Order: sequence, then structure tokens, then C-alpha cells
Amino acid sequence: MVPAKDFKRRMVVEIDGSPHMIEQIHVQTPSARGAATLYKIKARNLKTKSRVEKAYRGTDALNESSFERRPVQFLYRDPDGCHFMDSADFNQFSFTTDDLRDQLPYMTENMEGVEALVVDDEVIAVELPDTVDLLIVETAPGVRGNSATGRTKPATLATGHVIQVPEHLEQGVTVRVDTRTGEYLGRAN
Repeated sequence: MVPAKDFKRRMVVEIDGSPHMIEQIHVQTPSARGAATLYKIKARNLKTKSRVEKAYRGTDALNESSFERRPVQFLYRDPDGCHFMDSADFNQFSFTTDDLRDQLPYMTENMEGVEALVVDDEVIAVELPDTVDLLIVETAPGVRGNSATGRTKPATLATGHVIQVPEHLEQGVTVRVDTRTGEYLGRAN
């Protein structure tokens, strides 16, 4: 049992008998004495892909779901969906592009570092690494001398996703992006 005060993003817990991954946590502290701190979570049902919003007191607890993490490789995307391969036994499996809507902007062909969440020998979700390195394929020309300013401009990445990057970056530069927030973190090494 995991108390609400120990909830973390990407933790998998059982809500109403189904495994759910916690996507967001909002802590609401009371202003009155004696009131309990509330932990409002947004979670995704890993089997049905539906989202739920629940609120728990700090002393409430949920069972941690029993699942296994396996390293997988994202192979490619086609009209039928996204195709993956288990790195241990080389079995392949697929998800529809709709199931991976939030992760697609950060996925490139032959991508390593992806993990599959497996329950009862069934892959129910995939999890990307926290950061990925992506190439800028289109952006306005870099302005010399603007590396010290905090201004940003839109840049289109190799996956087609658009993020805000510092004004001095140019097309052809590889940048590090946070897959949880979609924010630019810096140049890739």
C-alpha cells in the first residue's frame, strides 16, 4: 500500500481494480487547522486508456500495481500504428497511434531506451525516457549575439513537433527535450 503523500508521477497504482499510471499530482494544502492535505491526481487506466481524476487525503493509500518493466525498441510507425520489439526475446508488438498520442512527438525510428509495462504477459503501455535528443529541421535563422537573451522562437523537430528554443539556435542543431513537459532543456552533447 502506498500512502497518498508518497504518490509520484509515472507510479502505477490500482484504482477500482485496474492498473493506472499517475500522470499529474496537485497538492492542495488546507488553510484551516485540522483540515487534511488533499492530493488530487490525474491518472490513465493502462488497459482502457481512459483518464480519471481522483482526490485523496494524505493518509489514504492505494495498492501499487504489480507489473514488469521490459526494455523495448521503437521500430517504426506506419498507417496501422507504432511497432516495437522486445529487446530480450525479440518479439514484436504494436500500439495504435491514438494510444500513443502524447508520446509520438518524441519518438524516432529505431529508438532505444523505451520501456514496456507488462501485466500478465500483456504489454499494456510504453514509457519513453525522460529526455530525448532530436534534430531541429526547420527554424528561423539564428541571430548572432542573442545567446544571452531569454527570447525564444519556434523550431520544428525531426518528428514534426514544434517547441520553443533560444533565438540563437539554427537548423541542423540537435537539442535535448523533456518528454514529460515538452520543453527544451539544452543542446545535446
